[in-house]
Amino acid sequence: MRLGDLSVDNRIVMAPMTRQCSPGGIPGADVAAYYARRAAGGVGLIITEGTYIGHDSAGSSADVPRFHGDDALAGWSAVADAVHAAGGAIMPQLWHVGMDRAAGSPPVMAAPPMGPSGIPLDDRPNGKAMTPADLDEVIAAFAAAASAAEAAGFDGIELHGAHGYLIDQFLWGHTNRRTDGYGGDLAARTRFAAEIVAACRAAVSPGFPISFRMSQWKMGAYQARLADTPQQLDALLAPLARAGVDVFHCSTRRYWLPEFDDGDLNLAGWVKKLTGKPTITVGSVGLAGEFIASLQGEQTTVTAIDDLLDRMESDECDMVAVGRALLGDPEWAAKTLAGRHDQVTPFEPAALARLY
Repeated sequence: MRLGDLSVDNRIVMAPMTRQCSPGGIPGADVAAYYARRAAGGVGLIITEGTYIGHDSAGSSADVPRFHGDDALAGWSAVADAVHAAGGAIMPQLWHVGMDRAAGSPPVMAAPPMGPSGIPLDDRPNGKAMTPADLDEVIAAFAAAASAAEAAGFDGIELHGAHGYLIDQFLWGHTNRRTDGYGGDLAARTRFAAEIVAACRAAVSPGFPISFRMSQWKMGAYQARLADTPQQLDALLAPLARAGVDVFHCSTRRYWLPEFDDGDLNLAGWVKKLTGKPTITVGSVGLAGEFIASLQGEQTTVTAIDDLLDRMESDECDMVAVGRALLGDPEWAAKTLAGRHDQVTPFEPAALARLY
């Protein structure tokens, strides 16, 4: 599979999963070993856990890694080297939590939560509506992180535009109530995201791939939708594709569910059909239950991926991201590629505590 200048050995992607295992925001040798083990286990492309860009309001934990500062970037360079030595490719996911940040939380305790309108997902104003200067600072911070990723030896970047975090807050009408050029109809609400993409595109080499992770659902708002029709989805996607997105990572809770009433295509299938860009599908791959149930302590069982293979053979998507199944078994990819489903170690909620 080719993404820009990057050639990936297979179609299996490790999905980004927040770990909070980087004290002070610095990824250590254990982080490098964690990712290298999945690469050695057959994963073609690893997308790291979300990493905070260099903006004071970007994060909400002192233990989530950052993607700025010489100390953190040195740690990430070692992670990239370890993954490459194990035969894989790797992209950092660049992240700003926006209004999901709790006031007074680390890593910069004095920084206010901020977003398009100062309104979080639960509708209780508790932050700052971003000024034009704020927008420019965040866009520049994303671009700086993209440049740093290329300099550190990564194979591309992913922008976290999903799940109700900052970029997604601009895309969703519920949280974006601006009356300037960054709010209003769906096309206008894409302006901030498109400017981030364009700034990152200008900051890296032309063939350095940019992935954009998107979702309809939000954390705690699982029925939310950016687009109710393919036409609305097209209005959202077109500016992002023009700005320089190379691949769309389409986050759903169950990959097998159709996105709209008119057809069987899932979200990744519709995005590929509308943009012509490669897509990554994701959502309970290889497991019998979706992730909310597992986070509530329910046991998940291993399932075959025959339906997924049918979808790929019909060109519905290009790559498949796997999350919890790779936490449960670092060798999930190798076992699956060899047809050894019966040897896969099932994911258990306790795996979230181990994160080895």
